[in-house]
Amino acid sequence: MFAALVLSALLSQSVPAELTVYVFTTTDCPISNRYAPEIQRLAAKFSTRVKFVLVYPVPGDSAEKIAEHRQKFGYAVPFVRDVDQKLVKMTGVTVTPEAALMRGTRLLYRGRIDDRYVDFGKDRPAPTTHDLEAAIDAAIAGKPIAVKETRAIGCILSDLVK
Repeated sequence: MFAALVLSALLSQSVPAELTVYVFTTTDCPISNRYAPEIQRLAAKFSTRVKFVLVYPVPGDSAEKIAEHRQKFGYAVPFVRDVDQKLVKMTGVTVTPEAALMRGTRLLYRGRIDDRYVDFGKDRPAPTTHDLEAAIDAAIAGKPIAVKETRAIGCILSDLVK
């Protein structure tokens, strides 16, 4: 119940012109955890223009597990638990990590952070495309986002929320 109230408050605070990036994660998804430095880099880079929020949609991620996770990976960005999957349903995300860039309640971009992962279990040494960063840059500049949706590779949410 408390998580639902926090989520409702977070969504009601969204100003129509404000950009927010919701990054869906779990405490034990290795792909999500590998993205921690990149998520923090992007949050720092855009800190004056974009609000970053980590979203924990898996009911098994308790407050204690989340606190440990945030400490272990050095997360300083705000977070919300989405145990009822309201943000999951609103954004249409299917895996972790997956990002949703929103202006108020309007979805601008949904998908991967970058193309480091080609497929499950297959990754590159370094990404060649930075999809989320490009979407944020375009949104800040008031330009159309060239690619509004990409396929994220990660831990499948439907397997985790049962």
